[in-house]
Amino acid sequence: MNKTLQTSINTANISLERDIFLRTLIRELSGTLQDVVGLEEASGFISVVGQRMGEQINQQYKSALEVSQLTREQIADVLVDLKKRIQGDFYIIEQNDAKIVFGNKTCPFAEKVLNRPAMCMMTSNVFGTIAADNLGYAKVELHETIASGAAGCRVTVYLKPTEESEDAEGREYFKSMDNL
Repeated sequence: MNKTLQTSINTANISLERDIFLRTLIRELSGTLQDVVGLEEASGFISVVGQRMGEQINQQYKSALEVSQLTREQIADVLVDLKKRIQGDFYIIEQNDAKIVFGNKTCPFAEKVLNRPAMCMMTSNVFGTIAADNLGYAKVELHETIASGAAGCRVTVYLKPTEESEDAEGREYFKSMDNL
C-alpha cells in the first residue's frame, strides 16, 4: 500500500474503538431483533442474556465480598457500583425492606440506547437476577428510560411481593433452583 495513503488512513478522524464498536453492535443487534420479531420478543431474547450476565456479576461480587448471600443494603450498593463500573450513573433515591428505587443520569450504552427499549432488559434482568438470587424474589419496574426518550431512568426493584409490587408493571424474578 502507498505509504502516504497508509498514513492518511491511520490518522483519519474516525470515532471507532472497541467500546463504540461493541455498543454499536449491541444497538444494531437489538434493533434488528425489534424490527424482525417485535419489541416484546426482542426484550425476551435480551432478557436471557441479561440473566446470564446477572448470574456472573452476582457471583463475582459475592466472591469479592467473601459472602454466600448479599444483604439488601449490599444489593443496593452492588447495583450502583456495577453500573458505575460500566459508565452508568445510577444512584439510590429510596430504599427500604420492600423496594429500592434507583435514578440514573447516564446510560452505559450512551446514545446507542436511544429508540432501543429492548436494551433496557439488560438492566431489568441483571438487577432482578441479583436481587432474587440473594433475597428469593424481585420485581423490576422500568418507570422511565433514556431509551424511550426520558432525560434519565427511574427503576424500582421490589424485594418482596406487596400490594404495591403487585400493581407495578414489571418483570418478576425468583431465586434459581440451581442456587437453593
